[in-house]
Amino acid sequence: MKEKGVNWSSSNPCLPWSSPLLQWRFGLLTSLVLVSMVVVWSIDGCTIRSFLEAWRSNQDFLTMKVSSTGRGNLTHINGGFRLNSSSIVINQTQNETNSTQLSINFNLDNPLNFTQYEPLSSMNSSYVSTESEPSQTWPVASVPASLSWVEAELEPNVTTNLLARWLSPGGQPCRDSRTVEIAVPGLDGEDLVELPAGEIHEFGFQSLDEAKNPRCLGGDYFETDLSGDSWKSRPLVRDFGNGSYSVSLQVHPDFVGTYNLTIILLFRHFEGLKFSPSRFAYDRELRKIRIRFYKSSAQLPELQLCQESDFGRDIWAGRWTRHGKNDACKVGNDGRYRCLVADFPCQNPWCDGSLGSLESNGWVYSTHCSFRLFSSDSAWNCLNNRWIFFWGDSNHVDTIRNILNFILDLPEIKSVPRRFDMNFSNPKDPSQTVRITSIFNGHWNETQNYQGLNSLKDEGFRNLVKRYFSEDTVPDTVIMNSGLHDGIFWSTIRAYSKGAYYAASFWAEILESVRQRGLKVPKVFYRTTVATGGYARSLGFNPSKMEAFNWVLLEKLRQAGVISGVIDNFDMTFPWHFDNRCNDGVHYGRAPAKLKWRDGQIGHQYFVDLMLAHVLLNALCVR
Repeated sequence: MKEKGVNWSSSNPCLPWSSPLLQWRFGLLTSLVLVSMVVVWSIDGCTIRSFLEAWRSNQDFLTMKVSSTGRGNLTHINGGFRLNSSSIVINQTQNETNSTQLSINFNLDNPLNFTQYEPLSSMNSSYVSTESEPSQTWPVASVPASLSWVEAELEPNVTTNLLARWLSPGGQPCRDSRTVEIAVPGLDGEDLVELPAGEIHEFGFQSLDEAKNPRCLGGDYFETDLSGDSWKSRPLVRDFGNGSYSVSLQVHPDFVGTYNLTIILLFRHFEGLKFSPSRFAYDRELRKIRIRFYKSSAQLPELQLCQESDFGRDIWAGRWTRHGKNDACKVGNDGRYRCLVADFPCQNPWCDGSLGSLESNGWVYSTHCSFRLFSSDSAWNCLNNRWIFFWGDSNHVDTIRNILNFILDLPEIKSVPRRFDMNFSNPKDPSQTVRITSIFNGHWNETQNYQGLNSLKDEGFRNLVKRYFSEDTVPDTVIMNSGLHDGIFWSTIRAYSKGAYYAASFWAEILESVRQRGLKVPKVFYRTTVATGGYARSLGFNPSKMEAFNWVLLEKLRQAGVISGVIDNFDMTFPWHFDNRCNDGVHYGRAPAKLKWRDGQIGHQYFVDLMLAHVLLNALCVR
């Protein structure tokens, strides 16, 4: 061996291939290259094409990284809106790092079983492909320390797209079958899921038929609820149109603790939009998952009090938070729940004012901004010499009475009619007055129901509304909604869209007439229709239908240039719509009374509508 070493070192360095050892290695390498070329040439064109398509699909749909600078628009089909997160970026470039990958493979033999591979770091959020192939891959991405609140936007061309999805053809078993179950990789099979607070966690799930086969058509309406001792919200659901969905969870770091995520399948494939949907209601609780949100270093931007621009957002993604609690609170003889002292303060930044005046036992609503809770004095100072015009369903009637009773300190007004025009004076200072007009739009005859926007077909009703905008002075503000009556009258989305178009045109004509007379055009706020509760969740004005109707009318009003802002009462009521504790099915603001309520208990909670009353004042009195 020593002699061979001497010979190698003494060989000519300019002739390396003269070594027998190198010649042998070169021959072996050449043979391997030739064999590899033969293997590559043996692959058929279909295999190569399939590989390229799979790679291209993964690039289009399965690459996700979360950062603090980018923004992605994620289409939510159920509600016709987009879910925006400034921390989600689709199709990242290769030089961006810190991305965690978790691959979950769908087992077609038993779709409820998943093979999970170990991620590089703890799971933060998941994303589901929008492809229609039954086999899915679900990557997971990490989230940086600087975060943003989850947001939602109205989908462009919402009416057209909604109709197209509803009328999507079948013809395949996976499209013609009906959803009875879901599979939620990342959450299923866990006794307790642990997630860092503050971050947006998006978990994909798959709809399954009776045979546990994946479906490949969307349109199912899922009700979601994330509830803990001091937080209650509606997690946003994305419908990818192919049987796959995702749900987004977020809890502020101030509210760490254990929560229940509940997922209910209320209707399958747009059946809630049918003319008589009650016979199609599925209404099954498919999941109740315990999740512990723990403290992390992530920080969400602090909420600010709502300004005028905040009401320009079409869809809200809010939450109810709790900042006080009296477990011994009992309903009073007058039916009221005075659980906290009237001047119990709000906690910054979740609200500003006296939380006790909301009579919610500590609950308050906030969204992309927080709200002032008005005292009687501040409300009168705002409304003095104003004229507010309401046009909508009977929930308006309740809200007006609650503003008068609870905020303007006029408890002697026990009720207001569906149709009225009155001036009200401050009992402490009679020089302060406000004019309130209310025109019920459930029917052109104020004693009847179930016409909704179709009430405008009556000429007398149209002239009645126009009259209030033909005087020398006109209302400062119009607050309108479509109303639950529309859910009973209109047989299809297409028919309702025509009624919504006519209503938007009618109001555009009224505002133009005001403008042409040189008067100041009123601000118009669209107050979305409530999410009906308890037993009413399966009826003709069910949440699935009314959410869709809200977005259709909002789109038409926007196109007609009618509205100045939006007050999303659907989002505000949704967390409390699962039973009848806060509603009688269709009203959230019924007057307090120590009587047996629909759910069999004495008294009922009315604070959800009181919160709406304060939100309306925020819109009217924004600084």
